Amino acid sequence: QVQLVESGGGLVQAGGSLRLSCAPSGYTDRNYAMGWFRQAPQKEREFVASVSWSGVDTSYAQYVKNRFTISRDSAKNTVYLQMNSLKPEDTAVYYCAADSRITTPAWSTPLHTSEYDHWGQGTQVTVSS
Repeated sequence: QVQLVESGGGLVQAGGSLRLSCAPSGYTDRNYAMGWFRQAPQKEREFVASVSWSGVDTSYAQYVKNRFTISRDSAKNTVYLQMNSLKPEDTAVYYCAADSRITTPAWSTPLHTSEYDHWGQGTQVTVSS
């Protein structure tokens, strides 16, 4: 069972930056497509960004495009979410997710929660105005 561990959340002022990290706690036999989602109080969990297991392809939600960057370091088996120009509306619990399906193509950047089969516990990001 893959367990994902997130870190890097915290409190930041509007306009500031944070970098989230996500790594599996144990052995994984290969790279997985990875994604970041977020959930604000009383709202649905929503897609933020994803990266293919090859690391070549990425996808972003429109509301974070040009502000957030997802990347992966395959040597460290870690995925990052660099968040710049943060806004109060970015306040949420951020979740890392992994798509470990063997059939997932190298270019795939899953966008939906149903495409992921492993989730982290979440890390709180709070942006003050």
